[in-house]
Amino acid sequence: MTIMAISKPVLFIGGGLALIVVVAISGQDRESSASSPTGCQVVVTADVLNARDAPGGQKIVGKYVKDAKIDAQPVVENGFRKIAEGKWVSAEFAPPVEGAKCGP
Repeated sequence: MTIMAISKPVLFIGGGLALIVVVAISGQDRESSASSPTGCQVVVTADVLNARDAPGGQKIVGKYVKDAKIDAQPVVENGFRKIAEGKWVSAEFAPPVEGAKCGP
């Protein structure tokens, strides 16, 4: 059995790039509800939540990671919450944060 050795610089660079990607993704769309123009903000409860082009749409137009806080609209259709024009997420995995004004 042959074991392939990977040099320390390669491991260091690869690990650094992976860390940058994780930080960039996890920080995506994190803002306070006070800065939300609609007062509606949700938090992602799934490990990864796909944003769709329409309520129940097939086309994925974005992704959010667990615990990301997202500014949203106070609109829910067919179980999907509107995040922005052409961007919807499953309301089941994006409940409003405490104190958010997301409607009934």
